[in-house]
Amino acid sequence: MAFVQIIEFRTKDVEGMRAAEAEWERATEGRRTARRQIVTQDRDNPGRYLTIVFFDSYESAMQNSGMPETKAAAEKFLALAEGPATFHNLEVIEDKS
Repeated sequence: MAFVQIIEFRTKDVEGMRAAEAEWERATEGRRTARRQIVTQDRDNPGRYLTIVFFDSYESAMQNSGMPETKAAAEKFLALAEGPATFHNLEVIEDKS
């Protein structure tokens, strides 16, 4: 079953976050299990961002999370964030276009 993770965070340094993300992408090329990612900015709440990450399954998401590069990137993200991120772990029960 497909799986989506929404990561909600606050930062004053979104460009630093994006640079850390790009570094993670280079480090995990060909091995990461994230299939798609959308980064959003809250128009009504400056400094609030949500990243939506798509996986084939919960298991593939956990495999991705367990990578040393993902753990290192998470530490960088935490240093750039204003507090810890909130994770929403969602099983996809219907997907329509």
